[in-house]
Amino acid sequence: MASTTLYESYIKRGGDFLSSLIALILLSPILSTLIVLLLFANNGKPFFFQKRPGKNEKIFTIIKFKTMNDKKDKNGELLPAAQRVTKVGQFVRKYSLDELLQLVNVLIGDMSIVGPRPLLIAYLPLYNKEQAKRHLVKPGITGWAQVNGRNVLSMEEKFVYDVWYVNHISFATDIKILMKTVLKVFKSDDIDMVGADPYKQWQGNLE
Repeated sequence: MASTTLYESYIKRGGDFLSSLIALILLSPILSTLIVLLLFANNGKPFFFQKRPGKNEKIFTIIKFKTMNDKKDKNGELLPAAQRVTKVGQFVRKYSLDELLQLVNVLIGDMSIVGPRPLLIAYLPLYNKEQAKRHLVKPGITGWAQVNGRNVLSMEEKFVYDVWYVNHISFATDIKILMKTVLKVFKSDDIDMVGADPYKQWQGNLE
């Protein structure tokens, strides 16, 4: 247990800080280009901000690229997500570019490169005791669930993978996940291009 704490507190955090800083610098031309493209695609709104629970359920603000516009129907309600994903947004999602801005969250310490994906605050009361263990570590940009099925998994399956990661967190595990993530991105595997909410069915099943 002590070695895990040492890894999480110092080695993992140090690696997260350095890798996110270097990545943001190297990727700055791509990030700048995406910001400009999304400014036009989303009527001047290239960024998406949302409150999410982090380690020990501490709330933080996640930042991502905005892949959907805010078009509404005649009643003033937002159109279905599938109708609001822009062409630029489709490209951004296909190659997981919308996640790149979360490097800022990693840099400031809210997130890690590897860890369970941060979900909505509204889901906090819905986790059982075992599933809630996913919040014992910092959330990540990529994780064990993402490289073992991503959006084709049920929510219950994702939580099993998340808790497995919490119980097996190590340098070797993180490297394995990062390598698998690179392969997934280049192959565009298991990516939801429609914009559907994969958590609604899970939430409905528990209510």
